[in-house]
Amino acid sequence: MDAAREDSAAARESREAAGESREAAGESVEAAYAAEAAARRSYGKLVAFLAARTRDVAGAEDALSEAFASALSDWPVRGVPASPEAWLLTVARRRMVDGVRSRVHAEDAAAHLLLLEELAEPADDSGVPDERLRLMLVCAHPALPANVRAPLMLQAVLGFDAAAIGSAFLVAPAAMGQRLVRAKAKIREAGIAFEVPPRAAWPDRLDSVLAAIYAVYAEGWSDAEGTDPQRRNLADEALWLGRLLANLLPQEPEAAGLLALMLHAQARRPARRNDDGAYVPLAQQDVARWDAALADEAEALLLHASRFGVAGRYQLEAAVQSAHAVRRLGQAPDWTAIVTLYAALQALTGSPLAALNRAVALAHAGDAQGGLRALEALADEARLADYQPYWAARADLLTRVGRKQEAAAAYERAIGLERDPAVRSFLQGRMAAL
Repeated sequence: MDAAREDSAAARESREAAGESREAAGESVEAAYAAEAAARRSYGKLVAFLAARTRDVAGAEDALSEAFASALSDWPVRGVPASPEAWLLTVARRRMVDGVRSRVHAEDAAAHLLLLEELAEPADDSGVPDERLRLMLVCAHPALPANVRAPLMLQAVLGFDAAAIGSAFLVAPAAMGQRLVRAKAKIREAGIAFEVPPRAAWPDRLDSVLAAIYAVYAEGWSDAEGTDPQRRNLADEALWLGRLLANLLPQEPEAAGLLALMLHAQARRPARRNDDGAYVPLAQQDVARWDAALADEAEALLLHASRFGVAGRYQLEAAVQSAHAVRRLGQAPDWTAIVTLYAALQALTGSPLAALNRAVALAHAGDAQGGLRALEALADEARLADYQPYWAARADLLTRVGRKQEAAAAYERAIGLERDPAVRSFLQGRMAAL
């Protein structure tokens, strides 16, 4: 009996320990979800607030990283706070205060003491100011190299890593990482002010800000079903920023052009997958599934932008989308006009992507051989070597001219580069149809 009681007690203790373990595991999962959600909602907002006071973007990112690490160890024990962002801001600010105190020297004590005063916790820490636009304008400062301004915004404002940014701008991750490190050091060493410049200075910084917003939208667009937690809500975030700029700068046609471009793409988003989750190319999409209100808003913005008589990159790209959108009115796209628009875009930007799209449009306009020649002229373009749409377009154009063996090789390359299973399956079907 004693042995039985001992066994029963041991079993009870084991069950209790197992229950406590499951409970702890559940709390850890809840804390991790809460931290992930806070990062998605407010990473850029938190970095912007911290960096605005220190002019040290890298330092703000490091402090926030430490705050998230603290959250993952503290929240499972103490519970997720009512305002996760305010908790993270408080901890990150304390980390920065500790760092400033450790650097105080006689020769610059005044500057450090002033910074400590700015980092002092506000009386009400229940809300986190949104200073993302300010940080974006700082990242677009003329003192920074033009090729790093938009990537810096993506990292500092939205927390993208160097690999994702490099992919968006067709630059190797290592090279992009080096650019970003140098840019952050430049902000700190040059003492670039974290302040909104006079409205007259905004146009000089606008191109970089628009490029960053568009890159954000493109990343969100690539996750068609919204299942990737790193990309979730990015399209909505980009649309929010685009609307903000278009409202702040109603006399800037490119701000309206970018918003029109994103709205046209967003209007078609529900039709990119069928009910079974299979990828549906633009030409085969059910126009009844397009969002008519978003498309109408895009057309109104494009008309507004056209009244200024200055065509820019985003207006031209939005005009291409508008040319496709006529399908909802029962009309066929005017491929000759689309070729002309892409030619103008290529002349304006020198972008190999514009040249690639022009080649595809030529084939759709009835000149498959001309399109293939235009595409083959891009064969030595290093930025397209690992770009899936290039190989998919090459496969399609080779198929159109009857060069099926070469088309199959191009399809194999495109399939190997594609990350989206639905698109990969679509390409495999095209290849099998050869």
